Amino acid sequence: MNNSVIKNIKPLGFPWETQDPFLFCAYHRDEYPEGNTNMGIDFEQLKGRNVGNDFTLKDGWRMYHGANIPGFPYHPHRGFETITINKEGVVDHSDSQGAAGRFMGGDVQWMTAGKGIQHSEMFPLINPDKANPLEIFQIWLNLPKASKMVEPHFKMLWNEEIPIVNHADDSDNRTTIQVIAGKINNTKALEPTPDSWAANSKNAVGVYTVKMDANAIWTLPKLEVEANRSIFFYKGNKIIIEEKTIYTNHIIELQANANIEIQNGNQDAYFLILEGKPIGEPVAQYGPFVMNTQEEIQKAMKDYGRTQFGGWPWSEREVVHHREKGRFALHTSGKEENK
Repeated sequence: MNNSVIKNIKPLGFPWETQDPFLFCAYHRDEYPEGNTNMGIDFEQLKGRNVGNDFTLKDGWRMYHGANIPGFPYHPHRGFETITINKEGVVDHSDSQGAAGRFMGGDVQWMTAGKGIQHSEMFPLINPDKANPLEIFQIWLNLPKASKMVEPHFKMLWNEEIPIVNHADDSDNRTTIQVIAGKINNTKALEPTPDSWAANSKNAVGVYTVKMDANAIWTLPKLEVEANRSIFFYKGNKIIIEEKTIYTNHIIELQANANIEIQNGNQDAYFLILEGKPIGEPVAQYGPFVMNTQEEIQKAMKDYGRTQFGGWPWSEREVVHHREKGRFALHTSGKEENK
């Protein structure tokens, strides 16, 4: 593939392998059934599962670390950021700073863990009389050494406010791009959290979800800086880049300084695109802690043992909000957004 815009092609795994400045991406698609009175799963349906650590796709869904409600009960993070993109379903957020929220299809939550935070991400089954499908991406974006100990911060990028690019090719086949970070041509994303690697436009961080109609043709514009670029082709049939046919469930690593023409096949195609200038620093990771050295990892573990990153102010491990509660974000300042 010398002199090609394609640097590498490899199968998708779990989690998805990413390039610096990203750490990885976890993609979740679960066809959850009707919820019980507690917005969870009935006991009979949990039989045969490794409850508390259920990552096996059985009957179309997983419980993850949830015991009664699917999701991830409270756990710590330090030294990086999470970008959670919700395509379908409900995610309830709660954290050790007393912040909370509920976000749904099309919404994005951006959280800088910085010096340390605990949070939970639960998937309440709010529909008691019909299925509760869930589709989300959670992207781990690294922080440079200079920002690893900043104050934690989270914000919501609401569906109605996230810029969308609609492109029609010469045959009027459509491509729709949700611009979560970065920019596509003249369309810029909303501001990320203030201490993010993405907050400086010179770092060229781009996060896009893309849907291409069958037979559509679209060109991903080049970047003007040295950067890494990956396309995660997770749903569809096949696409063609530079006369090479690539089938679904593959990662395509690309040159960032070239325009990339993508020709879709005869089915709708769905991608996640991640790009950005690499941080270029050593990465030491132990579970939910991402630092630069093993010594810093040891310190993170000691700090968490000593402070619990502020403790857990909620009465439940699996915090979910009222069934009737709509989309909202309660910030540590006390300000509440409602959608």
